[in-house]
Amino acid sequence: MIDKLNSAELRAFFNAILTLETEEECGNFFEDICTIKEIQDISQRLEVAKQLKDGKVYTEIAASTGASTATISRVNKCLSYGSGGYRTVLERLEKKNGGKA
Repeated sequence: MIDKLNSAELRAFFNAILTLETEEECGNFFEDICTIKEIQDISQRLEVAKQLKDGKVYTEIAASTGASTATISRVNKCLSYGSGGYRTVLERLEKKNGGKA
């Protein structure tokens, strides 16, 4: 974990997320802690990452998700040079869903 994410408060937040056991608990927690727009933005970024991983081009992704090319570019940069968080989640979702993230 990079230094700017290595604080006691952030570690407590990440550990709080890890205690959630169901989709409903997760939804309730994020609804309390984030705005609806923040939740939508985060879920959009995950969908962008999925589509990039599936080989879709920016114009297709923008049309299907409504994401800006700047957001798509940022997510693509994270997929290529980031910490591997998107890839970890997408691979686990594929395993869980029998090959589909």
